[in-house]
Amino acid sequence: MANNTAAEYEAVIRVCRDLFLKKTKDYGTAWRILRITSITDQIFIKAQRIRTLEEKKISKVGEDIASEYIGIVNYCIIAMMQLVLSEDPRLEIPVEEIEYLFDQKINLTQELMFAKNHDYGEAWRDMRISSLTDLILMKLLRVKQIEDNAGQTLASEGVKANYQDMLNYSVFALIKLGIK
Repeated sequence: MANNTAAEYEAVIRVCRDLFLKKTKDYGTAWRILRITSITDQIFIKAQRIRTLEEKKISKVGEDIASEYIGIVNYCIIAMMQLVLSEDPRLEIPVEEIEYLFDQKINLTQELMFAKNHDYGEAWRDMRISSLTDLILMKLLRVKQIEDNAGQTLASEGVKANYQDMLNYSVFALIKLGIK
């Protein structure tokens, strides 16, 4: 059976989006208080936990690897939203506006995935999930370095592109884990 990356990607995003919007209705946009560096650290915690679970094979908290990847997707979206909302003083933003921003960030990130997927020939399908985890951790270390350099880069992508890549790697992992 042929792979349908677009349909698989959209199915995973529906799961992530549904959870994101439910949590927004429960908690509002409390995440607006977070600085970008704190969001990066939240993603790091989730990626490190995935790596620990991959190595130890035992979870004492109960949340599985898939839920952590979903968390990474949603925190990457939060980070990209915070980047565009940096001058907006509001802590509470209406759900409808957040829903629009979520969809906007996903659409841009999905377009990037299709461009890279074309050039790389869906190489991610032959990768191990653990390698996707490691790539996310590497991207996080890059983002932390960029943040520590006050956002200045000489020859590399900025933080937004790294958040997009981490989101896409997480979606690939969720597809490989069978999330629909």
